[in-house]
Amino acid sequence: MNLYIDNRSGSPIYDQIYTQIKNQIISGELEADQALPSIRNLAKDLRISVITTKRAYEELEREGFIYTLPAKGCFVAPKNVELLREETLKQIEAHMEEIGKLAASCQLTKEELLEMFRLSMEE
Repeated sequence: MNLYIDNRSGSPIYDQIYTQIKNQIISGELEADQALPSIRNLAKDLRISVITTKRAYEELEREGFIYTLPAKGCFVAPKNVELLREETLKQIEAHMEEIGKLAASCQLTKEELLEMFRLSMEE
């Protein structure tokens, strides 16, 4: 599992960890029941606080992406198709919002933007 921490990012470190692990689960890079690094080992590898790592893992568990077995560690949860669909829809909406802002800054009409979208879907 490869994680990158950007100290210049405006995003909190725990959120960077959370997002990267979540994306690796959604993409299938991390498979169901695969063991994650222990909280302490991940903190040591990333040179961050154990508390920061713990918070990222707690968020992932709260949202159903991982589960914890006492004295064994944290593991990738079996894929919940509906949860993954919802997460993917959130990502699409975020991208669409950015595209809408960019289109507005270029003074594109809705019709022009929709036509661009239709053409991109045909390719």
